[in-house]
Amino acid sequence: MKGAAHRTGIPWRDLPRERFGPWQTVWKRHRRYAADGTWDHVLQQLLATADAAGKISWDVSVDATITRAHQHASNTTRPEQDTGAGVNHRPRGEDFVHSSLGGAREPAGHDIGRSRGGLTTKIHAVVDGNGRPLAAVVTGGQRNDGAMLIEVLAEIRVPRLGPGRPRTRPDAVLADRAYTSRINRGHLARRGITGVIPQKPDEIAARQRRGSRGGRPPGFDVVAHKGRNVVERSFALAKQWRGLATRYDKLALTYRDAVVLAACITWTKIYETCPRPCC
Repeated sequence: MKGAAHRTGIPWRDLPRERFGPWQTVWKRHRRYAADGTWDHVLQQLLATADAAGKISWDVSVDATITRAHQHASNTTRPEQDTGAGVNHRPRGEDFVHSSLGGAREPAGHDIGRSRGGLTTKIHAVVDGNGRPLAAVVTGGQRNDGAMLIEVLAEIRVPRLGPGRPRTRPDAVLADRAYTSRINRGHLARRGITGVIPQKPDEIAARQRRGSRGGRPPGFDVVAHKGRNVVERSFALAKQWRGLATRYDKLALTYRDAVVLAACITWTKIYETCPRPCC
């Protein structure tokens, strides 16, 4: 784990041998942990402990950040449109197309897509009210943010330390205008989640043109929405890792699990000054 965390953008071959041993051993272990969902299980246990101690704020924020794919990561074949890489220890959907290069858990396009920035990858993340990561999905850089809201929220899974089902439903979801749509708002309403999402100007204009037939505008808590910036600060912290700010990994599952590993480290820091009864 220390070797995988230490490697934050340097080539694997430059990993200090005297501290971590052969770089091949560290890479193979990180690759195996990524494939079998070990890092996801570690994050879930950290979240379960934090939730039991009341350390998770369930007014969550959702957003996405884009990263440039380095030439070391982008010299593989890719389809025009590809599925995203989510949690690795749950069954894949029927539409999932895997890559023979990375095995059954690796998407065919390795989550590298084309956008204005060239070959890019996008990290879709949901963080709690304190800006600490709860879940992440990786896709190609061309993927629309709003279209991924339902999938990202589906990745939230916080087990209970005692009996009971894992918690998967936040109290509120804070997001920017990219996530406003009838589908997203309907999904949140059906699950009993408060949506704090502003409307786009064209949505407002279209409703006003319809007059009374346009219905009432959706509720929007301006004060609560000011807390949405925690997800931006979370991305700023994660991108202190050079290996996340620029993608060097060929495989989407190893790149995503670097995101999960960074989240694990973030959650462990809350216990450095936590009184013993909370831990």
